[in-house]
Amino acid sequence: MKSLLERLAAGEILISDGAMGTFLQAKGLAPGESPEAWCVSHPDAVKSVTEAYIAAGSDIIETNSLGGTSYKQKEFGLEDKVIEFNIAAAKLAREAMGDKGCVAASVGPTGQIIEDEGGMASPEALYDAFKEQAMALEEGGADAVCIETMSSVAEAVQAIKAAKENTKLTIIATFTFEPGARGFRTMMGVTPKAAALASVEAGADIVGANCGSGIDNMIEITRQIRAAVPNTPIMIQANAGAPVLENGKTVFKDTPQDMAAKVQELIAAGANIIGGCCGTTPEHIRAIAEAAKGNKGGGECCCCGCK
Repeated sequence: MKSLLERLAAGEILISDGAMGTFLQAKGLAPGESPEAWCVSHPDAVKSVTEAYIAAGSDIIETNSLGGTSYKQKEFGLEDKVIEFNIAAAKLAREAMGDKGCVAASVGPTGQIIEDEGGMASPEALYDAFKEQAMALEEGGADAVCIETMSSVAEAVQAIKAAKENTKLTIIATFTFEPGARGFRTMMGVTPKAAALASVEAGADIVGANCGSGIDNMIEITRQIRAAVPNTPIMIQANAGAPVLENGKTVFKDTPQDMAAKVQELIAAGANIIGGCCGTTPEHIRAIAEAAKGNKGGGECCCCGCK
């Protein structure tokens, strides 16, 4: 089977998956409970979500490990379970995907602020936490690591370096941007251009954006990333619109058809991998895959012009 980077270099538009957490909540994940612990306590529930996305057309499946660092698991008193949870997360995704596609292990922010940005966490401590997680995910069978929902370049760089220097995983790095008076920025004030350049310099093989306020904004974000890194594949995973509070619940109102209608614009802007984030379902992914179908067979690569 061709590797992820080989498929992208051949010009394929690949489809990733959608939301995980909302499905686990629907299956009984309680507030204050570690989602990652469910990889051990409720493996069938986690695996069923993955299988639904594969059936919908996902070429790339992420693991249930977004909060899998020791920093995040310490909030649940489970920091000694980090290796077990991450190995289990990758194994479940690998079992579901088999050799049909790529398992991209999800790695999210630690919730800490690095010393260089006024916080208390040292770069070395963050590096070690990401190293522990990435090595366990590789042991479990992941092909790639998706360092996602990042707002700090300094933290993302430590995650990228930890994975690059201690595993053979393909490295994906995506940030979350919101519109404002100064254009699109992360919570830490980072622009799409700065995030992309710093990620590639640190060793990322694929860059992009996830979460945010909907797929419409992702088109301009993609253009800015493509202008900054013309030869690097881009991964875009948008929310199903901006979150809205209704009757005490957070809902996302973009339908599968709403998101699918923007797929060709995303591809034209430079996206190579398209999926979903919060609020997206297998139905959203199926619609996105159908909209991208004409581009999935390969051809000229929008990154470098190769065949």
